[in-house]
Amino acid sequence: MDILWVTLVVLALIPVWKLFQNLAWRPYALTRWFEKQGITGPPYSFLSGSLEEIKGVKKLASEKVLDTHSQDIIPRVLPHYCKWFSLHGEMFLYWFGTQPRICINEPELAKEVLSNKFGFYLKSKARPPLAAILGKGLVFVNGLDWVRHRRIVNPAFNVDKIKVMRKRMAACILSMLDGWQERAIQTEEKYKEMDMSEEFLQLTADIIAQTAFGSSYIEGKEVFEIQKELVQRAAASSHDVFFPGREYIPTRWNVQTWKLKRRTRNTLKRIIEKKLNSEDERHLESSYGDDLLGLLLGMPMAESSRKQGGQLDMDEIIDECKTFFFGGHETTSHLLTWTTLLLSLHNEWQERLREEVLRECGTEIPDADKLSKLKLVNMVLLETLRLYPPVVIMTRMASRDMKLGDISIPKDIEISIPVLMIQRNKKYWGEDADEFKPMRFVDGIARAAKHPNALLAFSMGPRACIGQNFAMMEAKMAIAMILQRFTFTLSPQYKHSPIMKITLQPQSGLPVLVQPLHE
Repeated sequence: MDILWVTLVVLALIPVWKLFQNLAWRPYALTRWFEKQGITGPPYSFLSGSLEEIKGVKKLASEKVLDTHSQDIIPRVLPHYCKWFSLHGEMFLYWFGTQPRICINEPELAKEVLSNKFGFYLKSKARPPLAAILGKGLVFVNGLDWVRHRRIVNPAFNVDKIKVMRKRMAACILSMLDGWQERAIQTEEKYKEMDMSEEFLQLTADIIAQTAFGSSYIEGKEVFEIQKELVQRAAASSHDVFFPGREYIPTRWNVQTWKLKRRTRNTLKRIIEKKLNSEDERHLESSYGDDLLGLLLGMPMAESSRKQGGQLDMDEIIDECKTFFFGGHETTSHLLTWTTLLLSLHNEWQERLREEVLRECGTEIPDADKLSKLKLVNMVLLETLRLYPPVVIMTRMASRDMKLGDISIPKDIEISIPVLMIQRNKKYWGEDADEFKPMRFVDGIARAAKHPNALLAFSMGPRACIGQNFAMMEAKMAIAMILQRFTFTLSPQYKHSPIMKITLQPQSGLPVLVQPLHE
């Protein structure tokens, strides 16, 4: 009987001991481990780690408005990193709740992590609010599942397929510009103030709905509205203390999130089933249309075939559709927004780009060949991505004990790569790293900085952004067509306040005065 009681007590204490190890002993042991290697960082606080300090520093930073012409945005966007860099150096340890993270600020180390082909550095597990947006699509799956997803999704983003989508992109852009023209000529001044961040969010939603879902784009836009609310919820809770299982507690917040997830899934499933059952959309190379969803559905979804590594099942296709929306909507809209800001601040570059567009394309809608000749437009977009990358920080998790540079990294440690800081590091970009100078890219990306991999806006290695060609064509076409028809200047109402809310965006919008070149 005594043995039974002892056994029960031991079994009861095991989870308590594991909890103590994870929440108290592990932080202490890892802190000592890295201190011996010369790496320090902010102290660990029980459960919250460094989150309270992050929230406090970011709140103070968000209350400041920068000088409109200043591109030195790091102290506002990543104030906690600035503080820790000054105290602990370019590599430091901090705690995202109970999750330890090592921050690196060197392109060579970033290349070592991002270019690893053996799966030693996995995509970090997303918190539930962000997982609700992207699901288990290409962005977050790992290992053999990632290989299978990438192999199936990749053909949808090859150059020839993207060229086919150009007409749909152009139609959406033209519709937006017609609206601008009408609103401007109705005013006495013949120009109109518009919030370009909202205009481009709407535009990229239209484009991704058209190119991803074809004739079902109206239903696709319903998903966009739901996703927009999920993004807001994910941003609001991004620095909350999180513990496993919290997402299953039926709080008011969780219940609303569950409802939004169900609505997203049901709408996407309805679109997919409509595609599968439609006979009149079957044309071109794919049996289900030449939009992104049609290309994914080009092969049957039999369970037996899927297990052999050939197909995606219904849930996986739904998750890839979520990825289309977020990846193709948020990031490109902010690229266009920040490009508009920089061209408004640097009118000489706006004129240079307009001359190039009119020389190469005239006033016609540019085709893919003409877009490829817009070298200056391309350089401006690359410089915008350098100064204002949509994704400010990338993280990876060590799947085993690793050696990164001269540092030993234990298993399950996350590696934080501050893209914004690497792309403005004067060591690699020169003393003018915070200035807008598109001519850096005159000889291409690899020669723009002192390190060939110092531009990380689309990541690099096997998990580089699969949609980068799509995004760049969309951005080039939008900028070219705008410059053919309009001139624009920054509104006096603009407040320069970049902020990271999952992606880098203007906290107070981007009001711009838009004037047609011709009535």
